[in-house]
Amino acid sequence: MVEQHKHCPVCGKPVPLSERYCSQDCEQIAAENQKKVAKTRKILYGLFIVFILVWILLTLRGKLF
Repeated sequence: MVEQHKHCPVCGKPVPLSERYCSQDCEQIAAENQKKVAKTRKILYGLFIVFILVWILLTLRGKLF
């Protein structure tokens, strides 16, 4: 019978239920990936805000002239 386990979200190796990652390397890779995702999310939010501001300014400009 197979011992209960789960798999490392980075490399897929089996790990005990009490562990999240199989090694420090996988933990570091996951942390780096989370930082990249957060950075990308901030950039997208920033672009969205700029788009909305430009749209508002162009809309107001059209109403003024």
